[in-house]
Amino acid sequence: MTNLNVMLLAAGDPKQGGSIQLILMGGIIFVFWFFMIRPQAKKAKEQKQFIDDLQKGAKIVTNSGIHASIYKINEDGTLQIEVNPGSYLKIEKSAISMEMTVAISKPVATTA
Repeated sequence: MTNLNVMLLAAGDPKQGGSIQLILMGGIIFVFWFFMIRPQAKKAKEQKQFIDDLQKGAKIVTNSGIHASIYKINEDGTLQIEVNPGSYLKIEKSAISMEMTVAISKPVATTA
């Protein structure tokens, strides 16, 4: 084979007009969406549902690691939490860690 034939084979058929490249680009975009954007959107939706389902008396953990219980849900989107009996803090709802709160809610497995 001559160098010209090798170059034509590598470049593809010039009559296709780049349709293979377009299909590959679409595949890359789909893979990126499927593995990056979709899981992130799903996690954000779960976090929002978790925040919306919070009720007075629920035990929570904030993103900074403060363990407390919800004392009052304010109208402005904040929470008043009770850290110790008689000790209250006002925090944003978005400061609650879903992962840590769920982790403290699970029963501890005992090994025999």
